[in-house]
Amino acid sequence: MKPELSEAVKELIQKARIVSFSSWETTQPRAIIPLFQAADDQGRYLTDEDLQQIQTLSPETSGFIPVARLLRDRVTEIVDEAREQVLITFPGITQPGGGLYPPERAEACWRDFWHFLRCITYGIAGQHIEYTSPTGLHHMNVLYQELQVPLDAMVVGLENIKIASLKWIDSEEQAALGPYFDHLITQLKCFKP
Repeated sequence: MKPELSEAVKELIQKARIVSFSSWETTQPRAIIPLFQAADDQGRYLTDEDLQQIQTLSPETSGFIPVARLLRDRVTEIVDEAREQVLITFPGITQPGGGLYPPERAEACWRDFWHFLRCITYGIAGQHIEYTSPTGLHHMNVLYQELQVPLDAMVVGLENIKIASLKWIDSEEQAALGPYFDHLITQLKCFKP
């Protein structure tokens, strides 16, 4: 039987939206921001149609659209690789007494990995390295504290999402794409343990 989440935790989950498009109007056509916002509101990756519209409306900032599509299409492999590295680094983490026990806690962690990559792809598709919301990150920090999420494991997971993702990217683009991952890694490292 799954433990019931408290109302406070449910409220934090709603507020822990880590992406913000508020500063994008200075660098992006106003018409593309609703495409990103709708995807984020629905907790999904940008669709091929979204990516095509972004490319059409903002050709000068759409150079990484193919990368965003590739990462979206490879999300399962990327998250699986990151999960495997977390389990290697923290061998008892999913066992009784571990930070990702019972199995529902581990599944929530792997789901967060999926969402982390989703948020990173928004930054990449919009060529906006600082794509996070300080307020959303604050609420996520509080949520992680409340749920006693093992931050060290989450950081290792996010670092391995970067490693696994960049394997799919041409070497000449890797240096340009690294900062999109590093931005979120840095934010997560600032969370209180």
